[in-house]
Amino acid sequence: MRISGIKSLAWPVLLAGQLSFSATAQAERIEPNDWLTRMSAAVQQTSYEGTVIRMQNGKAEALKVMHTVSGGVVREKLVAQEGNGLEIIRHGNEVHSILPDRKSVLVEEWSDESTLFSTLPTSEVRFGSEYDVSLVREERVAGRRAMLVAIRPHDDYRYGYRLWLDVDTAFPLQTQLVGVDGEAIEQVKFADIRLGTDIDPDMLAPTVDTSAFRWINHPRRHVGHSIETGWHSADLPRGFRTISAHGEELPGSDGVTTHILYSDGLANVSVFIAPLTDDGANGSSQVGASNSFSAVIDGHRVTAVGEVPALTVEQIATTMLPR
Repeated sequence: MRISGIKSLAWPVLLAGQLSFSATAQAERIEPNDWLTRMSAAVQQTSYEGTVIRMQNGKAEALKVMHTVSGGVVREKLVAQEGNGLEIIRHGNEVHSILPDRKSVLVEEWSDESTLFSTLPTSEVRFGSEYDVSLVREERVAGRRAMLVAIRPHDDYRYGYRLWLDVDTAFPLQTQLVGVDGEAIEQVKFADIRLGTDIDPDMLAPTVDTSAFRWINHPRRHVGHSIETGWHSADLPRGFRTISAHGEELPGSDGVTTHILYSDGLANVSVFIAPLTDDGANGSSQVGASNSFSAVIDGHRVTAVGEVPALTVEQIATTMLPR
């Protein structure tokens, strides 16, 4: 009886193991690019709420997040769990950053990108030329089964990615931007999450009364028409190509600035070219994963900026030439 009882208790464990192995094997048969396609759809369509830990600039912060999509309109609320009580409220393409300690609200225009996942790769990346993508193994994140997808660059001109995608939905439960040394530069990781949940619209309202706060409207950047420009890089890192060139009126600047966007399909670098004034410093600067480099060339200030290694923006900025 005793042996029989032990065997009867073991069956559920063995069965669960077999089911898990079967599900893992099935997940591994999905092509890496298909994982990325599913991930892009999940980020755009999934409603969720939970607690996320974001690591940036060597600091970690915990955020409560609620996100829902209705009629193609994104509504989102992020609340800092420590510090000054920052709240970020998004409704469509308008974002309110509420700073209770300063009694102020910063109003900004936002793109269609996710507030949390603004630089995720897609299946359109030209893997095999500048990057390799592979399925590494199954792990657990926030109590859910996740497939680890690794994107590795072929050189030091771009960053890599590690993505932990929910096995059932391909939603990114954890993402890391990886430097040339293999260390994570930035990370977003859910400590707990509920996917596909219904969120009461009232829960997306600010938790503090902002009626007496000072409202600050961030200047909107005016994007002009596409232009033909003679400016080009004489030594563009391999894989990067020109995506667009615009004449833009940037906040705080006089006249029109030429904006050239370069991309390798995943990493993007913006180059801004403006007539030289007495303002501004040359050289490099860094904020988190974003690097920039400014140089004076042919009577113009040339600044390259992007979420790429410092080597990349320096090479592009210093090799820009007018035809």
